[in-house]
Amino acid sequence: MSFLLNKKFLFFIFKIIGLYLLLYYGTIAMIGIAAPGGSHSTFVEQYLDYVSWIKRSLIATTGWLVGMFGYETIVEPGFLIRVTGKRGVIVAMDCVGYGVYSFWIAYVVANSMAIGRKIAWIVGGVFLLWVINVIRISMFLIAINNNRTMPFGIDHHTWFNIAAYGFIFMMMYFFNQQLNKPNDGATHQPGQLQQ
Repeated sequence: MSFLLNKKFLFFIFKIIGLYLLLYYGTIAMIGIAAPGGSHSTFVEQYLDYVSWIKRSLIATTGWLVGMFGYETIVEPGFLIRVTGKRGVIVAMDCVGYGVYSFWIAYVVANSMAIGRKIAWIVGGVFLLWVINVIRISMFLIAINNNRTMPFGIDHHTWFNIAAYGFIFMMMYFFNQQLNKPNDGATHQPGQLQQ
């Protein structure tokens, strides 16, 4: 319990929580501003709606991936991808994965590391989480068109969270291994501030 009295560790935890909340709720705000009605901004909808860009990339890559297994797909309005003549999946806002992206980005940014290395870890981690999401959506699309359920009867959102956080913890391990490598004679623990 002595780690709870460590001011650097507590500051590190508060940074992660603060950054996570900023990224997560900032994304929710961006979704609201980009959507027609309410506080809509045409500029944001046309130029800054990164959530819709992610949704389109998930749909396009899912179509390519299930096509590798012989399924022909079509994309319909409302971010729906369908096996031609059969059932489809709507990629809703909750399917994007911005919660896990936000957590990973917050964790990396909260640590002390050169900005270039942080960017590489952020991009690599978000890309890996995005790939897991593509696999999840592809598996779900194939499963519903073959009248199958997801393994163990667990819904696809839960499977995504299990896989995503499993990979996040693995990435955190490797991130900390790199963080603790000697660099100019210094090592850094998570939450340790550089002098």
